[in-house]
Amino acid sequence: MTKKKSFYAMVEEICEKVPRYKPDSYEFVMQALHFTQKKLKRQTHVTGKELSAGIREYVIEQYGPMAKTVLQHWGIIKTEDFGHIVFTMVAHKMLSKTDQDSLEDFKDVFDFEEAFGNVLRDSPINIK
Repeated sequence: MTKKKSFYAMVEEICEKVPRYKPDSYEFVMQALHFTQKKLKRQTHVTGKELSAGIREYVIEQYGPMAKTVLQHWGIIKTEDFGHIVFTMVAHKMLSKTDQDSLEDFKDVFDFEEAFGNVLRDSPINIK
């Protein structure tokens, strides 16, 4: 019988092989995914654009004016980084995707400076 690895053990393995993002970034993306699903009243699939918007809202809720700094510390500097984290978790069977999902879905969803440069809780943001 094979023992299923824990989420944290899998993230450690990923980060040892590819240290591009800090382990906390993977846990955060999972939490943000659950936040986004709850907000959208959905227990299933969300698009890259929906997840990126949810991550933006969740990181501001969790870290306020430090949101951009925290993301940068984890190695995240653009929305495409969210996609790299998601697709790494897909490759390790921690998440699933549809045939229509691609890394492109996360590309330039919003500008980090605009989104986090001057964080105000309810500030409007341009989602492309």
